[in-house]
Amino acid sequence: MASALRRRPATVMSTTQAVMLVALAAAADVMGGWAAGLLHVPVFLDTVGTFVAAAVLGPWWGAAAGVGNNVVSVLFNGPSSLPFAVVSIAVALVWGYGLRTFRMGRSAWTLLALNLVVALVAALVSAPIVYLVFGGATGHASDALTLAFEAAGKGLASAVVVSNLVLNAADKLITGYVGLAIVEALPEQDTAGLRLPASSRGGLLAMAALGTALGVMLALVYLALPAGA
Repeated sequence: MASALRRRPATVMSTTQAVMLVALAAAADVMGGWAAGLLHVPVFLDTVGTFVAAAVLGPWWGAAAGVGNNVVSVLFNGPSSLPFAVVSIAVALVWGYGLRTFRMGRSAWTLLALNLVVALVAALVSAPIVYLVFGGATGHASDALTLAFEAAGKGLASAVVVSNLVLNAADKLITGYVGLAIVEALPEQDTAGLRLPASSRGGLLAMAALGTALGVMLALVYLALPAGA
C-alpha cells in the first residue's frame, strides 16, 4: 500500500444525506454482526459501518451509527447487545477523532496504529462488561478463546481481558481496512477532511490478513505462558 496523500475537497453532504448514511452504517453493522454469529467466527464484524460513519461524517455521527446497531440488534440477540453500546461509542470516537482531527489515516502505518488503538480501547471497555454483566461468556464464538485461556490456568478475569485484546486486535484491523475500502469508493465530495493513503485491493486484503494473523499469534503466545503468569 503506497503512502501518497490525497486531500479531499469540501463536503456537500446534507443533513438528510448524513442521517441516511448513519442508518445505512447501522444496518451494515447489524448485518456484519449477524453474519459473524451465523458463521460462528471468533470476530465481531459489527463496526464496519461505525468506521465509515465516523470517518465520513465525524466521531459523534459514528457513535450514533454504533448505538443504532446495538439497539436494532436487540431484535436478533435480545437485550444483551445494549450494554455494549458504550463500546460502540468509544470506538467511534477514537476512529472519528483519529481520522478527522489527528489525520491518522494519512499513511498505511498511521492507520494501522489507529486501528490497534481502537482495538485496545474496545477490549478495555468491553472486558469489564463481559466479566461483570455476563459472567465471562456472552454466547459468542469468541467465548471458546476465553475458555481456552481459563483452562490454561489464567483465571477467568485474566482470560476475559486477554481474549478481548486478542480478538479485538484481529477484528478492528479487519474492520478498519474493510471500512477504508468502502470510504475510498465514496465520491470525493463526501469525504472532506480526510487524508487517506493511496491503496490497492491487494494491500487492503494483506492488512486484514495481518490483523487475523496477529490475533492468532497473540493467542498462541499467551497460551504458551506458564499458568499463573
